[in-house]
Amino acid sequence: MRLDPRFPGVAIHESAYVDAPVVIGEGTKIWHFVHILRGCHIGAHCSIGQNVMIGPDVVVGDNCKIQNNVSLYAGVELEDGVFCGPSCVFTNVNNPRAEIERKTEFRKTLIKRGTTIGANATIVCGHTLGEYSFIAAAALVASDVQPFALMAGVPARRIGWMSKAGARLGSDLVCPIDGSCYKETSDGQLRVA
Repeated sequence: MRLDPRFPGVAIHESAYVDAPVVIGEGTKIWHFVHILRGCHIGAHCSIGQNVMIGPDVVVGDNCKIQNNVSLYAGVELEDGVFCGPSCVFTNVNNPRAEIERKTEFRKTLIKRGTTIGANATIVCGHTLGEYSFIAAAALVASDVQPFALMAGVPARRIGWMSKAGARLGSDLVCPIDGSCYKETSDGQLRVA
């Protein structure tokens, strides 16, 4: 790891490329073979794993963990505390063709605070993943996701609820890790009680 005078308090592996201009918060670690493109804003205390590409103008919040082999394309925004599992995939165009440029058609994908995306999951562009949602490994998300929803399958569907602490909630909606209580609202949403 090397210290780069452009980014005080940031550790960057010597094999990583960091274009200018970018903003990287203190305490962030950038590992092997990473490429961070111009215009990115990466928060403090993040971990950017091996072989990650963060595309132009992408926003990554504080305390995010982006595991190996993830590409964050233009239009993707991660709020604070998001976990991207190994090799999870984001898209930014719904109908790509190699011979047709569609950069004006990039769609925004917002990943809200505290969300977990499992290994090899695919997130189709243009959707919002709600706070503290949990996307199971290998799931295919092609629609908006409710806060605290546990999503699995192809295409992904809600199979339960997750707590802020990352535990699957039982029928009592009490977190087995920290004892916090939740309630389901009349419109089918989950809220902290």
